[in-house]
Amino acid sequence: MQVLVRDNNVDQALRVLKKKMQREGLFREMRERRAYEKPSERRVREKAQAIARQRKAARKKMQREGLLVSARGKSAR
Repeated sequence: MQVLVRDNNVDQALRVLKKKMQREGLFREMRERRAYEKPSERRVREKAQAIARQRKAARKKMQREGLLVSARGKSAR
């Protein structure tokens, strides 16, 4: 991964690098590799992640079809 530093602006280059790393999933991978994960725990985690993905996809589909009002669309009065 490579980031260009323009006009000696290291802070901006760091922000760009962090954004790229976030997009690639490196932070998530480092967190997962921090400690050993038993195969049974891995299966449980992956199954939970798959269920969460399915629920999110179903929620988005219902929002697109107009059957569900998005939480962000509601006004707090």
